[in-house]
Amino acid sequence: MTPIRLVRGFFTVGGWTMASRILGFVRDAWIAAVLGTGPAAQAFIVAFSLPNMFRRFFAEGAFNTAFVPMFSKKLESGAGAEEFAREAMAGLATVVLALTLVAQLFMPGLVYLMASGFEGEKFDLTVGFSRIAFPYIFFISLAALASGVLNASGRFAAAAAAPVLLNLTFVAALWAVPRFGLDPGLAITWAVPVAGVAQLALVWEAARRAGIRLIPRLPRLSPDMKRLAAVAAPAMLAGGVVQINLLVGRQVSSYFDDAVAWLYNADRLYQLPLGVVAIAIGVVLLPDLSRRLQNGDAAGARHSFNRATEFCLALTLPAAVALVVIAEPLTTVLFERGRFGPEDTVATALAVAVYGVGLPAFVLQKVLQPLFFAREDTRSPFHYALVAMVVNAVLAVGLAFLLGYIAAALATTLAAWVMVVQLWLGSRAMGESVTLDDGLRKRAPRIAVASAVMGLCLWLGDLFLDPALHMASWRYLALAGLIGIGIVSYFGSGAVIGAFRLSDFKSAVRRGR
Repeated sequence: MTPIRLVRGFFTVGGWTMASRILGFVRDAWIAAVLGTGPAAQAFIVAFSLPNMFRRFFAEGAFNTAFVPMFSKKLESGAGAEEFAREAMAGLATVVLALTLVAQLFMPGLVYLMASGFEGEKFDLTVGFSRIAFPYIFFISLAALASGVLNASGRFAAAAAAPVLLNLTFVAALWAVPRFGLDPGLAITWAVPVAGVAQLALVWEAARRAGIRLIPRLPRLSPDMKRLAAVAAPAMLAGGVVQINLLVGRQVSSYFDDAVAWLYNADRLYQLPLGVVAIAIGVVLLPDLSRRLQNGDAAGARHSFNRATEFCLALTLPAAVALVVIAEPLTTVLFERGRFGPEDTVATALAVAVYGVGLPAFVLQKVLQPLFFAREDTRSPFHYALVAMVVNAVLAVGLAFLLGYIAAALATTLAAWVMVVQLWLGSRAMGESVTLDDGLRKRAPRIAVASAVMGLCLWLGDLFLDPALHMASWRYLALAGLIGIGIVSYFGSGAVIGAFRLSDFKSAVRRGR
């Protein structure tokens, strides 16, 4: 993939992800207004989290980190890529279907593992919601495999657009609630599996149009499947470690009133820049590195790695600063309405700021992990994830007695930085393909300076616009003005000090279109 196509891929995936995240904000703000932070809201959050936790094993997380490099190499060499994809889908469908059936039987136990602080009616409601939502894992896992096929083929649009269908389904369900007298909790919970079917249909058809027909078949343990399983197993274990980190955080928060909802809404805020940048990098960089390494192109792999890192820093550092500096205005304007009150805003904003400190680490992981996965090394990230898991668990549980619910967010952030340090040190033995070039060395500190300038401008802008940010008729316009101040100050100062060239962004966006 040429540098132009690489950057175009980042912007294609990032653009669709941005659309999905914006719709996600509409969804989450609407849910918060309808359900607040009460029992139904917390039951839905846990129910929706369960299939999303397991999808990290069987979908775009662990399984695809093993599948995409192998499929990319077969596609590059012309050695039975379509047959390999069909075999992988058959094996994945069998495993995930079995998991779904077992989960339905043992759902109370799964809910207890997720939120042992829930009791009585709240616990029962969560179990009921979880049984409805869990089949989503089957559809989204197969959709993720089809997306991997598309991404490895250099076709990013359909796979990147699929998450938009999830949020459109939620929005449609919320719209229907008052018009048809539906129970809001049940309506949005049923939207989960319906969205899974829609996402699978979209990418399945896109793969067919790309020339890869993913026809259902009986599973078989071929040599390729044995190799896939051997590579995927450590990745699944690493994904399991990451999910344990999330599980620990949710367990800690379940013992504090409304904290599950506070952390969930904070997560949705920092997931906007995280999703736009990290997903774009992870989706585009892994197949590109796999193809370059297959062809022995170490210099090209180095260039791709450095440009991905530069892209990551240029968009992530200012976003992290913004999340820390204007956490409360963002939370106030986007969530404070209906049953989501001022006290919920303060608690959620604190978590947003803590997650903001970890945002660069969350994204840098997506740059560094493909260096290992492209070489079919899933064991090293697993070992690093174990260390990060211990750090997360010790801090989350140990600090909860002193800091309360915010200990879970702080532990997540610190564990992410521990993971980045390990990935960076581990990649040092990979040779030329992971060395930093002069362009990145020159621009990275200047990006940091431009982000600091933006942070100062945002702080001053917040002081000036604070009254308008709390007025119902003006707050959206005031927040837009505050974001405008951030954009102008960052890109303006960055262009002046040479952190980047504005023409680079303009040409990339134009090519992305």
